[in-house]
Amino acid sequence: MADTSARILRLLSLLGARAEWPGSELAARLCVSVRTLRRDVDTLRELGYPVEAVKGPGGGYRLGAGGKLPPLMLDDDQAIAIAIALQTAPATVTGIDDAVSRALTTLRQVMPARLCAASEAFELTALRNYWEFAAPPIDIGTLRAVGSAIRTQHVLRFDYRSPDGAAPDLGERGFTPPLEVEPHHLVVWAGRWYLVARDRRTREWGTYRVDRIAPRDPAGAPFTLMPLTDEDLTRLVIQNPDRGDTSAQWQCLGSATIDLPAGIVARWAPGGSVVEHIDEHRCRLTIGGWSWMGVAGLFATFDADLHDIEPGRLVDAFRQLAARLRRGLVLEQDQPPGRRSTDVSGQYD
Repeated sequence: MADTSARILRLLSLLGARAEWPGSELAARLCVSVRTLRRDVDTLRELGYPVEAVKGPGGGYRLGAGGKLPPLMLDDDQAIAIAIALQTAPATVTGIDDAVSRALTTLRQVMPARLCAASEAFELTALRNYWEFAAPPIDIGTLRAVGSAIRTQHVLRFDYRSPDGAAPDLGERGFTPPLEVEPHHLVVWAGRWYLVARDRRTREWGTYRVDRIAPRDPAGAPFTLMPLTDEDLTRLVIQNPDRGDTSAQWQCLGSATIDLPAGIVARWAPGGSVVEHIDEHRCRLTIGGWSWMGVAGLFATFDADLHDIEPGRLVDAFRQLAARLRRGLVLEQDQPPGRRSTDVSGQYD
């Protein structure tokens, strides 16, 4: 009986997650036969949930108007997902620490003991990652203003802070007035929040770091959302070198085809990099730095073969790096056996 009750709650949760479900797919998700699924649907109807049949090839089901999920009926995976999401949110958004704490407390008060224990098993401790220089946390008020402008389809007016975080100064030379954009998407990538929007005046698409946005009141005129595909968002964020990740133009900019999938490279590439998908095994990576040797070193961290390296100065830097490493190996081999340092196990314990 307990298994049946859990399955019916799972069925109700699935029905609430999508507008319609093909019967065969719903049965497969529940690991039951189509006949058992019909019986479970009848049980929900007897409990007062308006589950409607959908006509068509194979048939299907949907939760009708007035169908509400019981409050906080979560399975183990959902409880863990919520606990992790709540605890990691303050890393990128400021001003919500107290709200997160209260939400976790409220959540655990109404959870069954088993689910409460499951969520408490994921008490996270924040540690600083010295390799990934993420953006400063975003003020919750900024996030509300941007999200509201997207939701209500109203022009967003804002001052755009300089890369070092300074607000615009009316007395500065080159001061620019507030921007007016049609906000379309919030995108989180590589630990940073970006706004994809179209400039109200030039009609050109742009990508803005949300931590540098200072919204202004009141909201602007309404506008009509333009459809953007995943390819559009990739081009405007992942493949866009002008998305505000660096304080100035890099002195050295090099690119190469790397034998790794774009998804892996994008996850670990330093800020300001551009990742272009080639196929499921390769991508084109562009990295900026203050020296050609530094750019070569960043490429080397991916531990993968490189092809079509550009420009020639980056090729020269790789040759210099290879020669330097070879000299180091020769010097190491010339050392007496007792003084060689090839075994570094325990060095960083």
